[in-house]
Amino acid sequence: MTVKEAVTEIIEKKQKDGGIREVYFVGCGGSLGAFYPAKIFLETESQSIHAGWYNSNEFLHNTPRRLGKNSVVITASHRGDTPETVKAAKMAYEAGIPVIALTWSPDSPITEVADYVVSYTFGPDKDIAGEKTVVGLLAAVEILHQTEGYDNYETFLEGVSRIDGIVKRARRQVEKRAMAFAREYKEDRVIYNMGSGAGYGAAYMESICIFMEMQWIHSASIHTGEFFHGPFEITDAEVPFFIQISEGPTKELDERALTFLKKYAKRIEVLDAKELGLSTIDSSVVSYFNHSLFNNVYDVYNHALAESREHPLTTRRYMWKVEY
Repeated sequence: MTVKEAVTEIIEKKQKDGGIREVYFVGCGGSLGAFYPAKIFLETESQSIHAGWYNSNEFLHNTPRRLGKNSVVITASHRGDTPETVKAAKMAYEAGIPVIALTWSPDSPITEVADYVVSYTFGPDKDIAGEKTVVGLLAAVEILHQTEGYDNYETFLEGVSRIDGIVKRARRQVEKRAMAFAREYKEDRVIYNMGSGAGYGAAYMESICIFMEMQWIHSASIHTGEFFHGPFEITDAEVPFFIQISEGPTKELDERALTFLKKYAKRIEVLDAKELGLSTIDSSVVSYFNHSLFNNVYDVYNHALAESREHPLTTRRYMWKVEY
């Protein structure tokens, strides 16, 4: 089933109840981060639909009171067996709230507690237009378009049709830079990630899923708008920063932070969406594609860094190995 088909069916069933008023994006780790553009999209573009973005376990233990007959839960689990996410989906499913589950494993536990199961592409040769982030974003776009209407709907779909080519060209473009980064930063024990807007989720994922989980490097994701409200005090010539310069309305926030870093820091790696080709997507929707660009370009850096550090991305100390 496609996400458009799932949304269409849900909206038809909910017409008698007053339609969709709340959409909750629920997941853990990378799956939660992948929903960030969808959350920002609904918060920015919708006049009547509330968007919630929840860690699965928090959704279980701090359930929003407005969750009810006008709600939809969209959840994701790559293997389909993340315990907290399965429990969160089950809670909503048993309460009669429509659950759309995104997963790469169609015969997994999450599929048993979801009304609609949507698969996505994954792997080194994946179609970026079909990856988890874009599928989640498409769900948000369809919900808005089929309820309030979305003037930039066709323009957005044109962006979806272009994102695969843009990302793959950008990945080739950064190959040499990624190798230089890996050589420069392989001994570092801390690297900070910075970003803003719909692309901030990519910085968040890089920080917690790659540097911390897969490379055991201390990290934090810093919103560029928050940088000057505390975090900039740790800036010096030795501290490494990885900063995203988005295309779209929050670009000014990123550029302000970069200007400061260039003055007071020495070790800065910049991912500029315009330089990497994202500006070929129409300006009315381009901001929602920053995440897919940055997240997939980071991947080139991640493999180079893992190889340089002789620390495979599959290495774990605790995950899946001990009780937690």
